[in-house]
Amino acid sequence: MKRNYLPLLFVIGAFTLNWQQIGYTSDSQQKYLIRRFTDNNKVLNNPGMGWTFHFYSNIIKNYGSKLEPSDTLDDFPGLTVIYLRVPWAFLEPEEGKFNWWLFDTPSQRWIDKGKQIAIRVSCTESWLRYATPEWVKNAGAKGVNFNFGKGPAQDGALWEPDYLDSVFLKKLENFISAMAKRYDGNPNVAFIDIGSFGMWGEGHTGFGSRLDEKQTFEACKAHIDLHLKYFKKTLLCISDDVAGASKPGRHFPITDYALSKGVTLRDDSIMVQPPPNSWYHSEMAQEFWPRLPVILEHEHYGASKQRGAWGDGSLLLKAVEEYHASYMSIHWWPREFLNENREIINNVNKRIGYRFQLHQIKIPESIAIGETFTFETQWANAGVAPLYKGGFLALTLKDEKEGIASVNVDDSFDFSSLKPSSTAINYDTVTVSSKFVIGRKFVDKQGVFKPAIKPGHYDAFISIGLADGTPKIALPLDDEDGNRRYKIGKIYLNEL
Repeated sequence: MKRNYLPLLFVIGAFTLNWQQIGYTSDSQQKYLIRRFTDNNKVLNNPGMGWTFHFYSNIIKNYGSKLEPSDTLDDFPGLTVIYLRVPWAFLEPEEGKFNWWLFDTPSQRWIDKGKQIAIRVSCTESWLRYATPEWVKNAGAKGVNFNFGKGPAQDGALWEPDYLDSVFLKKLENFISAMAKRYDGNPNVAFIDIGSFGMWGEGHTGFGSRLDEKQTFEACKAHIDLHLKYFKKTLLCISDDVAGASKPGRHFPITDYALSKGVTLRDDSIMVQPPPNSWYHSEMAQEFWPRLPVILEHEHYGASKQRGAWGDGSLLLKAVEEYHASYMSIHWWPREFLNENREIINNVNKRIGYRFQLHQIKIPESIAIGETFTFETQWANAGVAPLYKGGFLALTLKDEKEGIASVNVDDSFDFSSLKPSSTAINYDTVTVSSKFVIGRKFVDKQGVFKPAIKPGHYDAFISIGLADGTPKIALPLDDEDGNRRYKIGKIYLNEL
């Protein structure tokens, strides 16, 4: 790789022109068109990254309850996931009878707009006596009464289950099995929290059962294994607080175990306390982000401001950088949060997840039908995280009627290998040399067959997506065709 610094001319041009023609080069046999491109600074709503809006959070009235059914927050830049966090008791008030509509009703509003959902189901809450359904306790599940902020009490207002009790685990397994049948492998689901352990699903037991470190490991491991038994396709995540809410460090037995099983990290929550205690587990995230997307949740925005923990909001971007985060929460009334934090939201959108910048192309001005040619491109990942599921470059040609005349995919380079940038200023570029043939000839028993493509001028488009050429990744380029293909110029096809 080489370090790429754009000349000032092109940095200025980013505000008015997304690409700049450098000129032509030629060798003894071929003439090449070279163009350099600049990031247009647009928000990219890409898969596997973005802002997650807490439609339900703790109390079920937070924070989607004030939105009209037609209001899908289309004005919030970078919103890609709707987060649904509810107690188990709300979803299975009677054994075997499920209120899936609680998820599916709001979900469909955003799924219709191409967004995804994420889910957490909790078993202990600070505002509801039976977050675990009361019928589970009545079936014989053991637990402890407690008062929030005071600890165990015989007449406590709240109830926390024994997370390793056989009756509790059996009933919970039945529920998880039912939930997995509905949502595992569902392309509309971005991730599922393992939220059945601890207060708010975050692993805290100090309020009630007060498990020690060994008991916490055993209980949390059992809940990880239970989810893995049924969720075999959808990404699972675990709260960082299972390792101790304020214990910094890179390695902890339970989070190391989660990572070994392909379960990713979610930090609940950053910016609860003022600096220098804004977060504790960015070091832990270094084990996760190279392999799995890291998810960040900030403290309820209003509460963070009241404690003096929010500051000017710049800590939000700093957390994205330090954790190499792919997701960040909207943990408040969404438009109040947006109106008061537009600048920081825009800054986060330029760094969160991955952001593939096309810096330069080199392509023959004229290409012979049926002959191999080289299409050279230079790329950088201006985001803080990789593209975990991978993607491939495609060169698409369209005729004068905008019909797709040729699709060529380079499956030798996977964009998951394009490393994120360490800063928001300088990026390491990678040159990809793709070998393509347009109109390859085939010889069969009847003679020579050549796919029908006529000589002439064609518009050339570049995209990143599936190995079959289906575009999936938005790029910070202009001249998009509406399907995430981006026009890079014209080329001429000629007969041999």
